[in-house]
Amino acid sequence: MSSSDWVTKDFYKVLGVSKDASASEIKKAYRKLARDNHPDSHPGDEAAEERFKAVSEAYSVLSDPERRKEYDEQRTLFGSGFGGPEGQGGFRFPGGGQGGGGSFDISDLLGGIFGGGGTRTRTRARRGADVETEARISFEQAVDGVTVPLRMTSDEACPSCHGTGARAGTMPRVCDNCDGSGMQTATTGGVFAMTEPCRVCHGRGLVVDDPCPTCHGSGRASSSRTMQVRIPAGVRDAQRIRLRGKGATGEGGGPNGDLYVVVHVDGHPVFGRKADNLTVTAPVTIDEAALGAQIKVPTLGGAPVTLKLPPGTPNGRVFRVRGRGVSRKDGTRGDLLVTVEVSVPAELSAEAKAALEAYRSARGDQDPRSGLFEAGV
Repeated sequence: MSSSDWVTKDFYKVLGVSKDASASEIKKAYRKLARDNHPDSHPGDEAAEERFKAVSEAYSVLSDPERRKEYDEQRTLFGSGFGGPEGQGGFRFPGGGQGGGGSFDISDLLGGIFGGGGTRTRTRARRGADVETEARISFEQAVDGVTVPLRMTSDEACPSCHGTGARAGTMPRVCDNCDGSGMQTATTGGVFAMTEPCRVCHGRGLVVDDPCPTCHGSGRASSSRTMQVRIPAGVRDAQRIRLRGKGATGEGGGPNGDLYVVVHVDGHPVFGRKADNLTVTAPVTIDEAALGAQIKVPTLGGAPVTLKLPPGTPNGRVFRVRGRGVSRKDGTRGDLLVTVEVSVPAELSAEAKAALEAYRSARGDQDPRSGLFEAGV
């Protein structure tokens, strides 16, 4: 929270104690309020969670003698006469301040006193774990997208204790070491203070004396479920898809984890893929390539298309059929790339052989390899 919140918030009122309350009275009030409003005792109750945060915030200040002293001094100094409306970051001095007017941010003044930002509200909410699984789909499904059922095994709240970790009929108690905050402060070298998860409750803020026999006090249990997962069109082999919030359930009101699906795409006997384009190789005869022709080419999941080959089409030439490729996110599709491959027959009939020999005679001395020698090799 900001430094100005130290002035505008009444931590004594939050804990329900007087300003001259002793340390033991403050601790007793906090433990009662923390126990009554703990999120584990009120799953899904946002109001109780906010009250728990507020009392934890107040106790983090009033339980520390030095911090409480600084808080009291700033409340006395800025509690009246200098402040604007509660919650407003700017303060205006009577008489206009420097230059006859203007305002300043109290966090600039209090930043040095409270270490540049005061205290930070700590919450026990935990994000659920991420889950990873695999799915195998066909080449066609990868091109157009598909919804597949996936059976998931993940970590969920224990059904026996509903996530508390305690045996039925009992409740966890507030950790004495961290007073339910789940965090503890350790001093490094006598100068710097570091906040880390409590070593006793491991960050939960609660200690289970009588563990649940199902989850052994962890509050978590393995759960299996089947869910329908949409694999988007255009997915590639080995691509990792992230589905937000579809992983393990969060704890203490925390968000769910994410689900990662690694997709394996089967190959296709005819078609290949290059980015958003599909590829296919179309064999043609020598006369089709030399004289020109119209040939039919298959498309994936659609009717064949007719491709016009101009006379003298060389081997390996690529033709583009627009809109017959992979579906894109914007609703458009890539293209179909058709590579022409001149097919040379392994055996010839007598008539075909005679025709080719006649062509050889008609061709004369034309040498297609002459250019190799004209380059000065």
